[in-house]
This record gives sequence, structure tokens and C-alpha cells, in this order.
Amino acid sequence: MTLHKRPRTLPGMLTNSFEAPVSRRLARSPSAAGGNDPVISIRGLRKRYGDKEAVRGIDLEVGRGEIFAFLGPNGAGKTTTVEILEGFRQASGGIVEVLGTNPWKAPSGWRERIGLVLQESQAEPGLTVRECLELYAGYYRSPRPVGETLALVDLIEQVDQRATALSGGQRRRLDVALALIGDPELIFLDEPTTGFDPSARRAAWEVIGGLRQLGKTVFLTTHYMEEAERLADRIAVIAAGEIVAEGTPQTLGGRQVGGARITFALPAAATVAELPACLLDRIQEEGGGLVALPSTTVAADLHALSGWELERGLELEDLEVRRPTLEDVYLKLTTDQPRS
Repeated sequence: MTLHKRPRTLPGMLTNSFEAPVSRRLARSPSAAGGNDPVISIRGLRKRYGDKEAVRGIDLEVGRGEIFAFLGPNGAGKTTTVEILEGFRQASGGIVEVLGTNPWKAPSGWRERIGLVLQESQAEPGLTVRECLELYAGYYRSPRPVGETLALVDLIEQVDQRATALSGGQRRRLDVALALIGDPELIFLDEPTTGFDPSARRAAWEVIGGLRQLGKTVFLTTHYMEEAERLADRIAVIAAGEIVAEGTPQTLGGRQVGGARITFALPAAATVAELPACLLDRIQEEGGGLVALPSTTVAADLHALSGWELERGLELEDLEVRRPTLEDVYLKLTTDQPRS
């Protein structure tokens, strides 16, 4: 195993293929978001490559039992940070503790407590589902029972099939079983649904939500904002080597209190100057007769507009109220930062 390329197959690694229905909304963990038992704790983390500082003194904490999403564009320092947490790279400065230990100096028993979930892996050639699990269970001193693990991922009927003969969905469940056989406390999910179609992605979310139900802590990296919003208890965004925002999916970057944007088509019989005086200093003309109104008091502004149109017997066409999406916030946070 090297620092630059992690092996394609390790106990607990997941791959990209899954087919199963999503039957329910994924529940949040009651112990998530800032509990008193941090699984990951970073203070002033720095990583330098020659003259380039890829990670610039970041602070981060992940509580036990939560799903934590770590977002950032390519080159932001995200992969470097994750590999330091996994013990594959040494920090240049700062304090890093994962499960109470510095990952770079962690003893062999520490690795049994984490699961590395990569985007790709290959089935063990020639082995059945049972044999795969028995092989991987042998890497651990206290593995989860094979039969119990098979039941968790619904592979009892496929137990004697060769792993290479499984369908895509069954193969995904086997990968989950391999991730769980060591009964890890912390699981790193690295871009788990890259290349999935929408149906397969939602099915994979069900699997990840199941990890929460088992009491696992999940550190998720993804480029899909909907995935982060659906799964994560908390999110941190890294850009140019620094954490630029941290919060819940609902509050990240001031999303909840940052206001909305009201747009509408101005009636041909009216001009912008005739709109309610209390709104004029915020009105933005967008061309084609469209008008935009940034608003942090949506109800009051809509009341003013509706009163204005009723008084004049007019109708505001194409009226829309839009709040910033998580993707809007992410793009603003990452594009406003200079690249390191």
C-alpha cells in the first residue's frame, strides 16, 4: 500500500453498483451533530508539499454516530485531508486524532476499527459469497458473525454463489458485507455513487443510511449536493486548503437565514418606478420584462406586491420565490475562494 494509490481491495471497501428500491426517508441519527464523544478531532491541520500548502490550518470535529459530509472542488485539499485521517499521509503540522489516536502512528489494532470504502474494487476470483466473508473475517480479531452479516445485507440466498456471478445489486450488498464484517466504528465513504444512474444512487443512499442505523460513524466525500443533503447530519466545505463553511444541510453558509429571491414579469401597463416604494431600493431588472427582488422578509414583500397588483387590477405573471439550494451555496463558497 502506498500513499499515492490505495489498493483496490481491502476489508470493508465498497464498489460502484447497486440496484434496490429506496423505501423510506433516511432518518437522522439522534446522537449526531456535535455530541460529546468525537470520533475525529482536528486542530490546526496543515499539509505542505514543497512550497505548496495544500491544507492550511483547518479545524474539524466529527461526533460519534453521525454522517459527516466533506465537500470541496478538485485541488481544494479534500483528498489530502481524508488520506491523513486514514493514516496514509503524515500531517505537516497540527493535531489529528481519529478514534483517539494519531492515524500516522496508530498501532495495527487501530485499523480494525475503521472501514475504507473506495469507489472501485473487484470480486475475489473463484470465491463464493460465504468464502469472501470468511476470508475477510480472518483479517480481524473480533469479526462480526458471517451469518449475521449476510442477513444484514440480504444475501442469505446467494451465500453459495460465486462473487463474480452476482448481479450488480447483489455485488453492492456483498461490498457492504465486506465493509461490516470487521464491525468497524468509523467508515470512510469516498465518492460512493460516482457513475450511478438516479435509481441506483437512491438505492445506495439506503445502504448508507443503514450504516447509521447500525451506530456507525460515516465520513462521506461526494460531489453530489443532493447526496450530501439527503444523507449528512453536518457538512463542511473546504476550498483552497481552508474550511470555508460548516453546518447542517439546512444552515450551511447561512442558507436558512440568507433570504430568497422573488422574480416576476412586470405587466406591460406598469413600469418599475410604479412598484411599491418600500421595494424600489432592492428591485433588479433582468431584461425581457423580468424583475427580481432579493428578500429576507418574503411574506411582507409578497404582501406589498399583491396589494399593489390588486389595487391596480393587474396580475404579476411568472411569480416565483426561490431560496438558494445547497448547490448554490456550495458554488458560491468555492468559487469565491482563490485556488492554492
